[in-house]
Amino acid sequence: MEETQILDVARDGIYTMILVAAPIMLAGLVVGLIISLFQTLTQIQEMTLVFVPKILVVFIAMLFFLPYMIQQLTEITERLMDLVVSLP
Repeated sequence: MEETQILDVARDGIYTMILVAAPIMLAGLVVGLIISLFQTLTQIQEMTLVFVPKILVVFIAMLFFLPYMIQQLTEITERLMDLVVSLP
């Protein structure tokens, strides 16, 4: 296996990791920002207020984006298996 192929596999892996994790991370970020804004405007200083809504939104986002995530992981797995089969 050549160095360029190894770098391509590493780049594809990192890119796929970003594509799979980004929707869930963005959903958690948006909910965290909304709740932080709410806490700032109402001057509620409860530290645990953010956890329950964020957990619920992340769970719903996982259910919603699961087909997309599986598709991305399946595509990279097929590319890796094709690369393994084509090795001399």
